[in-house]
Amino acid sequence: MQWAQRVSAVRVIGTGVMGRGIAQLAAAAGLDVELADARPEAVSAAVDHVGQMLDKLVAKGRLGADDAATARARLRPVDSPLAATTCDLVIEAVREDLDTKRELFAELEKVCPAHTVFATNTSSLSVTSIATALADPTRLAGLHFFNPVPLMRLVEVIPGARTAGWIPDALTDLVRRLGHQPVRATDTPGFLVNHAGRGLVTEALQILAEGLATPVDVDRISRDTLGLRMGPFELMDLTGLDVTHPAMESIWSGYYGDPRLRPSPITRSRREAGLLGRKTGEGWYRYDGGVKQEQPEPEAPEVTGLPVWSDNAELLDALVAAGVPVERGEEPSGEAVVLLAPYGHSAATAALSAGLPAARVCGVDPLGGDKRYTLTVHPAVDPQLARAAWAALAATGRAVTVVRDGTGMIAQRLLASIVNTGCFIAEQRLAAPADIDTAVRMALGYPRGPLEWGQHVGPRCILTVLRALHSATGDPRYRPSRWLVERAELGLALTETGTTPQDVLAR
Repeated sequence: MQWAQRVSAVRVIGTGVMGRGIAQLAAAAGLDVELADARPEAVSAAVDHVGQMLDKLVAKGRLGADDAATARARLRPVDSPLAATTCDLVIEAVREDLDTKRELFAELEKVCPAHTVFATNTSSLSVTSIATALADPTRLAGLHFFNPVPLMRLVEVIPGARTAGWIPDALTDLVRRLGHQPVRATDTPGFLVNHAGRGLVTEALQILAEGLATPVDVDRISRDTLGLRMGPFELMDLTGLDVTHPAMESIWSGYYGDPRLRPSPITRSRREAGLLGRKTGEGWYRYDGGVKQEQPEPEAPEVTGLPVWSDNAELLDALVAAGVPVERGEEPSGEAVVLLAPYGHSAATAALSAGLPAARVCGVDPLGGDKRYTLTVHPAVDPQLARAAWAALAATGRAVTVVRDGTGMIAQRLLASIVNTGCFIAEQRLAAPADIDTAVRMALGYPRGPLEWGQHVGPRCILTVLRALHSATGDPRYRPSRWLVERAELGLALTETGTTPQDVLAR
């Protein structure tokens, strides 16, 4: 019988929100759970809390009453984290401090039998660094659960540099036994999920720094065009800048200042000002009784009757269906409002390249969607013609966000950053392509994983956006991943590893 099936008892150390969740999950899966904390009084409170959570599941019909009673009976309060034990696994979920974790495992090694496997639930510290406190560092690995543990089904399994070879596979099997989805990650800054999540937030802050759009603009585009559950600024408010900004700095410094992971001074100053988000009542948004106060959408002007010409046939079809007069010739007339839909480039640049009068040209993001259009305006456009473009787009019944024109439109830039970050993770072999996509979908709630999302839109399209941004700004944050470049040029899917030297050398 394999180790994961033989495990019968686990000790969970730490009775905060993570420890309680892990204890509930393990007990419900049939394991005896020794629950311990440096504060003995916290243990009984944790047992009561887990019991209440089980009762709620019974009330919702998601767990039988007998099963809940059995799971509750498996919770065994322990007086001290260092009490003698014969358990198969110890999972540490104490505060995120390297010295605290090292000291705990050094003492646990003295009281636990040699067969006990150690796991740390760290979300940001090096597993290898934690293991240096052990005489036998081969017995420790990372087992990173997400909050709330019973509902967030993803778990990162993270071997340290000296973790015994059998342990990651054994923990992977155990996670499946618990009813959760394991993904393998390397012991690098941010592991897998927190690293992948940098693509969205850092690019949103860069867009804000360039004055292209407001936080609410970016969030609305993120939700309605990209299909994200929450925009990046909403997400920062939910997590809190006291958590988000240090995480950005930690991952960036951990990769020795890699430009694509660069934090923003904007969040540093807002954190120092106490604008942390929901927890302080004010962040990127204000909160009244915990409810976000979002400014209403601006009211669109009336349709002017001016004809619209566009290089995007799908957009013209939508305008015709809305009763807006359009032109479909090779070139627009002198009266037409011109809507260009470029990838990567600004509408102004596209207009000049095509020899079109900039004063009559606005941009519209071709990524589009069935809920919202993004209209971009540049300094030389006639304001009245820009309002006519806004009115025409609004006539389709979709919301319209008006932002400043720039290289790469808002949704394009956000998506390209998400995809490129995922490609860098794959390129550096930090995780398998399938695990990258699974982790991002499950933990971050994106509609697609970054690699499959890039494949859906088109690797060449993503590459076009990144190369245009890199050329226009000179900023190395936009350098395309070799994984993306190779697959776009060779016609391979971003989700495929392709042939490796190991495939050639294998017999």
